Amino acid sequence: MRQLPCRGAFLTAVFSLGCGLAMAQTTDLARHDLAHQVQTIVSEPGVSRAHWGVAVTRLDGTPLYGMNEAQLFQPASNAKLFTTTTAIALLGPDKTFTTRIVGRGTFTGTSSLKGDVTIVGAGDANLSGRTIPYLSPKDRPKKVAGDMPVDPLRHLAAMADQIAASGLKLIDGDIVGDDTLFPWEPYPADWSIDDALWYYGAPVSALTINDNAIGLTVEPGVNAGDAVSIVVDPTMPAYYRIDASGLTTGPAKSGNHVQFERMIGSRVLRIYGTIATDARPDNEDIAIEDPAEYAALALKSMLEARGIQVTGKARAKHQLPSEPRGFVEQSIQVAEDSARGTLLCRTAQLTEAPLSHGEERRELARHVSVPLLDDLTVTNKISQNQHAEILLHQIATRLACGGSGAQGEGILRAFMTSKVGLDPDDFLFFDGSGLSGHDLVTPRATTKLLAWATTQPWFADWKKTLPIGGEDGTLIARFPKAPLKDNLFAKTGTLGEARALSGYLVAASGKTIIFSVMVGNHTPRTTADRDAMDRIVAAIAAAN
Repeated sequence: MRQLPCRGAFLTAVFSLGCGLAMAQTTDLARHDLAHQVQTIVSEPGVSRAHWGVAVTRLDGTPLYGMNEAQLFQPASNAKLFTTTTAIALLGPDKTFTTRIVGRGTFTGTSSLKGDVTIVGAGDANLSGRTIPYLSPKDRPKKVAGDMPVDPLRHLAAMADQIAASGLKLIDGDIVGDDTLFPWEPYPADWSIDDALWYYGAPVSALTINDNAIGLTVEPGVNAGDAVSIVVDPTMPAYYRIDASGLTTGPAKSGNHVQFERMIGSRVLRIYGTIATDARPDNEDIAIEDPAEYAALALKSMLEARGIQVTGKARAKHQLPSEPRGFVEQSIQVAEDSARGTLLCRTAQLTEAPLSHGEERRELARHVSVPLLDDLTVTNKISQNQHAEILLHQIATRLACGGSGAQGEGILRAFMTSKVGLDPDDFLFFDGSGLSGHDLVTPRATTKLLAWATTQPWFADWKKTLPIGGEDGTLIARFPKAPLKDNLFAKTGTLGEARALSGYLVAASGKTIIFSVMVGNHTPRTTADRDAMDRIVAAIAAAN
């Protein structure tokens, strides 16, 4: 007997009931098939020794499928989901930060200052040459011959122009980079010492210039044995002394074997090895040792280039941490105090020394940041670690007075447990970016956060900050074909032998669902786990 389809206004209540049962059975079969597919994928030889976790829910948080969803994993950059949602909820999408340059001392009219000029960091993460707002690669204008590269120090240069326009000609004092808005905690707990050389492990500072990194390009000579060419961007100020005595051009087809090395605390960057005559230039971004000092050096050189005499030196001003308790103890105490509404300032605040007779404090220049939402887009799309760390400190500055990482984590913890409703044992963060090897989170906590976010007035804007499959950000090369291309909005995460992918997915039914896939302890030096992860996501889409 032919069965009637499960649709149409003519169906009787009996048929409707029968169809409902049929659809429920179909759904159960699909979920059973999904469980079988996932288990088959994670049992393959290349990934079977890894630890896998999967959680899938409806948009309202109703569970659809889980495998080890209550177990803890290193989230890597999936931690940014927690940081950016907390930031947009507590600070607001339109929040801006104003960097100021002030002179303090005795002014003679507008032309002379006996005293220091200080650039006061406000935690603006985008004092750089980056294009804002973020554009998908397909939407970026094509470069034409003769296009000038964007100056990575353009905003600092604009402030130097403001100072020059004021008529100041002599600064009889120092140029100071002040990042005391946050305690000087350049490296969060368990950041790898190997990462400190590179831009993604650059120190965290309230005064961030060009993502606290310097670009270097190494180009081979014409013939084997020739000296190589090294180009630094920006060229000024000269921050590192480069020792390239062990670097040379190798023969054709010998490949790129250039190595970079710098000891923590050193201003000597050693580059050694070989680069073949036919090799492409080696482009690297090297972390700046002390961002506030670098900002002061850059401003000093800019002022001098504009005809302003500076008699003193460039130096940094930091706020050293004063909290004697450990990170976890601090953050838990802040979380408890925040939940009770009894949060007090727990970090000593630096105060300006009183002005002496005849002294004054005069603002010489300022720069207002882009709105917070634009920075969240950069943070999530390209997984920018320093920006996420700055967000965590900004949360602490606004809500816990001191601006420390532990305070920021405490505020985040209180928010996630009291507002989002997460189990406090389902997550533990030591930073805002996920670069810390101590960070832990469960897939179910991640999907619960993603479900909660859909109920918020800022959700549509925040969702757009996530990388889009096959389209942009860190997913530009993944999910390049239908049906997942342009139908996946998710945050990636990679750290050592841990990987994660969590977000929103338009499934085969046309409905949007939430998923989190995490893997730990996968086989080193392979992408088999990433390929398996992408197949799991495809299976989730097909089964729903």
